[in-house]
Amino acid sequence: MSKTAEKLKLELSQLSAKERAEIAYFLIHSLDEGIDDNLETAWDKELTQRLQDINRKTAIGEPLSQVFSELREKYS
Repeated sequence: MSKTAEKLKLELSQLSAKERAEIAYFLIHSLDEGIDDNLETAWDKELTQRLQDINRKTAIGEPLSQVFSELREKYS
């Protein structure tokens, strides 16, 4: 990694979580070469459905501790 990138990482780490999230969002979207409108629409529908399921209490989930435990086991 370049010295400039290392310096940026250090400076960015001093920002608030909200500011870092905004910069992360910007950087991730700057990598997109083009936006697939069909894909965006499909994701919007999926996320809307999932939110409705959560609000209706029909969503089936797993406890956060279980999810993290499984991820640690898988990737450790």
